[in-house]
Amino acid sequence: MPAPVSIVIPTLNAAGRIGPCLGALVPAALDGLLREVILADGGSEDGIADIAAAAGATLLTARRGRGAQLAAGARRASGAWLLFLHADTVLQPGWIAAVRRHIARDPARAAHFDLAFDAGGAAAAATARWANLRSRLFALPYGDQGLLIPARLYGEIGGYPDIALMEDVALVRRLGRRRLARLDACAATSAERYLREGWLRRGRCNLTTLLLYLLGAPPEKLAARYERLRHECPRDGRAGDEHR
Repeated sequence: MPAPVSIVIPTLNAAGRIGPCLGALVPAALDGLLREVILADGGSEDGIADIAAAAGATLLTARRGRGAQLAAGARRASGAWLLFLHADTVLQPGWIAAVRRHIARDPARAAHFDLAFDAGGAAAAATARWANLRSRLFALPYGDQGLLIPARLYGEIGGYPDIALMEDVALVRRLGRRRLARLDACAATSAERYLREGWLRRGRCNLTTLLLYLLGAPPEKLAARYERLRHECPRDGRAGDEHR
């Protein structure tokens, strides 16, 4: 039986931080779970092509924007299951077994990982707890938690929408609670934005953006607001999330 899972990762100037993400996928290739890795790039000006070649990944160029890039990667994928990841998210030990259990036991539903951050401290732990509580109570995981979904179901719900922001929330809302499960494994994502902007400020901005979107605010206006707030924050020279 062919390996079932195609992994899609949107990239934009991510060469300096995607290494750990790709490294966590190597055991899945050896295990026979991983069919392919697709990097859907939005026009990077770094060495992402060399990294893709070294990792044995497929690199495709897509129109810039995370929703558009994810949709382009999904169109290229050939696996029966799609796993969408961010370039700064690292799947933690145990993720392969969790994915295999889900595929065997719940083949008609999508699933997400629990969230953790690559930083210690009470603020990181509290923010991760809130994200995981939000996911369980409201069925609203974000993209940095990863999304595993049967390719057939992904097609049925129309795939990722081509919107400027909140494409992850839009997709899981189409799924609904009954078609979304929790994986018994963790995805650790970068805390860079929180460390740069402050945990409370970043968390408040994320929550406000979510509420405005749920109340019907256009994603284009939310994206402009998001960028304005991001550029108001002090920078320390580290690479951030160029998509948002």
